[in-house]
Formats: sequence, C-alpha cells, structure tokens
Amino acid sequence: MTITTERDTYAAALAASDRLDALIDANAAQDRTRFRMLTGDRPTGPLHIGHYLASLRNRVRLQDRRVETFVVIADYQVLTDRDSVGRIGANVHGLVLDYLAAGLDPTRTTIFTHSAVPALNQLMLPFLALVTDAELRRNPTVKDELALSGGRPLSGLLLTYPVHQAADILFCHARVVPVGRDQLPHLELTRAIARRFNTRYATGQRVFAEPEALLGDVPLLMGLDGTKMSKSKGNVINLRDTADETAARIRMARTDSELRVTYEPRRRPEVANLLTIAALFRGESPALLAEAIGDGGARRLKQVVTEAVNEGLAGHRARLAELARDPGHVTQVLREGNARAVALAEQTLSTVRAVMGMGH
Repeated sequence: MTITTERDTYAAALAASDRLDALIDANAAQDRTRFRMLTGDRPTGPLHIGHYLASLRNRVRLQDRRVETFVVIADYQVLTDRDSVGRIGANVHGLVLDYLAAGLDPTRTTIFTHSAVPALNQLMLPFLALVTDAELRRNPTVKDELALSGGRPLSGLLLTYPVHQAADILFCHARVVPVGRDQLPHLELTRAIARRFNTRYATGQRVFAEPEALLGDVPLLMGLDGTKMSKSKGNVINLRDTADETAARIRMARTDSELRVTYEPRRRPEVANLLTIAALFRGESPALLAEAIGDGGARRLKQVVTEAVNEGLAGHRARLAELARDPGHVTQVLREGNARAVALAEQTLSTVRAVMGMGH
C-alpha cells in the first residue's frame, strides 16, 4: 500500500500549480474570462511588506496577464477571532488605497466587501450541509487559532471559517486561487464542497467547477523579531510607514553576533530573513547579496535592507499619497465592485436554489 505524505501532496500541488501558471501565460492574449481568480484580505489593520511581496505584486501580475480578478475584503471574517470589528471602516478604506497604489485596476479587478453581498453569505447554508464537524475541526487554521486562544471557546464563525472561504471562491466560480502551502487544506475543502454539491443536489451536473491552487514562489517571511510576521505583534514594516519609520524598524531587527554576513536559513534564520526581504525588493539572489555585504556585519546588512525596502516602496507610497487626496474615489471603487459582486452572487444563488428545487 502506498502512503501519501504531506510532502508528496505538496509536490503534486506544486506541479499542478506550474501547469496552471503555464496555461495562464498561454491564454494571456485570448479570453479574459477563462481564468477567474479570487483572493482577499481581512481588514484588521494596515498591509505590510509580507502582503506586498507575497500577494499584492502577484495579483497585479495576474491582472496584467488578463486574469479576471476578484478581491474580497473579508469584513465579516474579522469577527472569527476577536470580540469587536475595531476601526473596520478605516481599515477597509486603507486596504482599497493599498490595492490601487499597488496597481490593481478597478476596471479589470472587482474589489468588494463581504457585508455588501448578502447572496454570497447565503450560500453558506447549503454548503454547511455538505461538511462534517470533524472536517472543520481538522482544518489547520481552525486548529491553530483554537490552540492560540488560551482556552477561549471556539466560536461558530471560526469553526465555519473554511466554509465561508468556500462561498467566497464558488460564488464567482473562480478557477484560480492563489494560496500558500498552509492554505492548501482550505482549498481542498472548497473542492470537496463543489464535488458534493454537484453529486448530491445536481445529480452529477457541474454547477461548480473545482478551483485550482496557484502556489506563490515567495518564501515565508518572518517578522523583524524572528517570529511569525504579524500585525498584532508589531514586527512588520507597514506599506504606509514613512522612510524614516521603516529605517527605525529595521534598525531594531533581530540578527546575531557574527560579523560576516552569510545566507544560511537554517543556522542563521534572522539574518537570512533580512537578506530575503532585501533580495525580493531588489530582484536578486539572497546568497549573492550576502556575499556583497561580506564583513560589513549587521549594521551594513540593515542599511542594505532599509535602502531596498524604501526604494522598492517609493512608487507605492507616492501613489498612496496621491490617492488619499480623493477619498471619494475609494467609495466609488467599492460601490462599483460591490454592485458587480452582488449581481454575480445573486445569479449563482438563483442557480443553486433552482438546482435544489427551491425556486419559486
């Protein structure tokens, strides 16, 4: 009997992702609607360089390759692991500004919020009937959040978080879903929900296609303190930080006592992380960057990282400042994006209701 390991599963997902990426390239000059992508963020605070390097730049790249792009601002999901929504209106506004400054074009990318699309959220009801309590509790995100809760009771919204994500993806019939390695189980559950809906309610007809994972090529970045990058820990460089604020944050970054700078991710993870950040902004190899710094030590390393980040974000920050002068533009972008999402969600819900014999 062959035993499939997590490594085997990831290798298969990576190969499938490479094939999908090649198909997108081959289709770039043809039908824009053939590949529809769904991605998004929770509006819990400012976006940081981790979002920019791993996600925002890739969204713009796909948009520019004629992928029909949907970006959900998951405002309802803010409540999955906290008691209040905080400054959610300001956070939503800030996300849209960063999207536009990064290069997302609202004429080609639909930007919308969960709370503005009732039909999307209504899809959760039939989808919840297709999953078990055990499947939800096995989900890595649910397990991790529960472990970090300090004994706090598991909310129903957090438990069903993977199903809400499935509704996000399936309401617009997205084919492409950019994910990291840790998010593959979320997408697999979405694929299972699509299959089960087709089998149980649609007698085998394909109402929902199974979405495919597009794995990113940016390595997982740590925060400046050497732990997981997190807005709540304050160990990040926010996109809206000034050049001076960025320099101050990087000066406080954790390194080690060795003078010579080398790229050794396992032995020197903090140094390797800073090298990776600089290399991603400069489009260089972190190993070659380490050689160039040589005996310059931590001080020179931090100078190089500061220059790379500030130069890399200069254009983004300039566009952000210009966009911020017209708050009405953000309101209009959301109004138009919400309207497009509502129309599509209502169409999908109507189909679902008809297939389930609920149309009247």
